[in-house]
This record gives sequence, C-alpha cells and structure tokens, in this order.
Amino acid sequence: MPVPTAPNVRAAPGVRLLPNAVTVLALCSGLSGVQFMLTGNEVGAIAAIALAGVFDALDGRLARLLDASSRIGAELDSLSDCISFGVSPALILFLWSLHDLRIGWVVALVLVVSAALRLARFNTLADDTEAKPFAGEFFVGVPAPAGALVALTPLATELLLGPGWWSAPVTVAIWTVLSAALMISRIPTASLKSVRVPPTAIAPALVLVGLVAAAIVAVPFLLYPVAILAYLAHIPYAVYRYRWLDRHPEVWHVPPRQRRAVRRAHRRLGLLPPRRPLPRRVAGAAARAGRRTINRDRPGPQRLGARRRRQDRS
Repeated sequence: MPVPTAPNVRAAPGVRLLPNAVTVLALCSGLSGVQFMLTGNEVGAIAAIALAGVFDALDGRLARLLDASSRIGAELDSLSDCISFGVSPALILFLWSLHDLRIGWVVALVLVVSAALRLARFNTLADDTEAKPFAGEFFVGVPAPAGALVALTPLATELLLGPGWWSAPVTVAIWTVLSAALMISRIPTASLKSVRVPPTAIAPALVLVGLVAAAIVAVPFLLYPVAILAYLAHIPYAVYRYRWLDRHPEVWHVPPRQRRAVRRAHRRLGLLPPRRPLPRRVAGAAARAGRRTINRDRPGPQRLGARRRRQDRS
C-alpha cells in the first residue's frame, strides 16, 4: 500500500503574520531609542537599537522557516530598517553630542541618507540574476544594523569610561561620517547566513553563547566596544576571502570546509594567483622596448644591401 505524501501546505494566515509582527517590533524598538534619549536614558537608547537589531535578524529567518515570505514583508522590513538604523541613531547622536556642532545636523542627515541608500542597494541586489554564486555569502558594505551600532560606539565608550576625546563633538562627527561611508561602500563583509557550525563545535559554541550572555548582563558596555572592534577587524579578512573566491571559480560550488582545504593546498604547493594586468603606462613602455629590440635585431636597408653584395662577390 503506497504511503500518502503530505500536500504542499503553505503557512496559515496567523503564522504568516508572525514575521511581519517581529518587523514591527524592530521598528517600535528603534523609535523607542529616541524616546529614551529624550528622557536622558542613554543606556536605554543603545539597548533599544541593539534589540531592534535582534528583531531584524529574526524576522527574515522566521519568514524563510515558516515559508511566510511576502512582498509587503520585504517592503516593511526595508522601511523599518531605515527608521530603526538610520533615523533613530542619527537623532540619538544629535541629541547627545552633535547638536554642539554647527554642522551637527548635516552629519546626522548623512547617516540617515547613507542608511537609506544602503537599503535601496540591498533591495536592488536581491533581484540581481547575474550575481556570482558566492555573492550570497557576503554583504556589499556594512549592513544597516551593524552600521548603526558602529555609529553609536562613542556613546557606549562614554558610558564605559566616562567623558573623553572619544565623546568630543568633532570626534563623534568624524566617526559618524566614517560609519555612514562603511554602509554605502562596496567593501564586502561576511554574512552570518553563510556561517555553519560543524557538529564537533556545537558544544563549545553553546558555552561561548552562555559566556556572551553573562557578559551582556555583567559588563554590557565593556563587551560593546570589543564586539565592534572585532567586527571591524574581520573586514580585511572578508575582503581577502571575497577576492580569493573571485579569482578561483573552480571552488564556487564547493562547500566552505573544502575551500579551506583548497587554500591550504595552494599555499603548500606555492601556487600564485593570476597576475593582474599591467598598468597602461608599464604595458606601453614594455611594448615600445620590445619594438626597439626587434628593430635593432632586424637588418636595415643598408645592411641588407651590403650583405647581398658580399653574397654576389662570393
């Protein structure tokens, strides 16, 4: 007797609403950060933006897990991210320090516009059918949640160490502009979606999660700058990894663990990556030198005539 197969049933309407509800929670949390800042609660302001980042990481995964993806959910997520990680951090920084600068509001607007442009580019790249197979393992530029947390690092540092050069309005303005530049840059950064924990590392990973949770409760503002510095330090490795994959199309469809084995084999065998094309100046100089060498070795008309006369005499 054949076993009946389960029909392809989509998620129920109530379940399909869950990812959008989490997105709305992210929006409310991000805006609540501004309210906390207006009442002088700087700790609550940073915590609200961080909580919005957690909600933003959950809504997309819930939508894929429950097969509840929708067009309205994607648009709502983009609008929520623009407000939670663009408008809210900019207002928090302006209310805290940037209002003391003449161009403080301009700097805040730069952060908002950069977040909007970064999200618009993300939506455009999501429909790119010509992307390379490994492109899904990277973000183009720093994601909006990470960019917002990076921009708020001077405020977190002041809560940890007190006032200093890191909380001076000029320093905050420069740091904010750099954070905005990272969001709209084309620098590849690693995506957590591509991270796979091997079975042998599950137990140590759970222990690490427990330690991080304990640190968040005990010394939250000591963990914050450390986490931001670790994130910024990973960017050079992400750039190297992206360029290495771009030069080796033979490993585009290979699992990451096997890619590491290929890289180790390349280092062991001394295989160098393909050389980049010579700059135009160098290439032109080399071509001219080659032509001069060829013309020097080639006999001219006078030499050719003298050679013929010698042959005729002999």
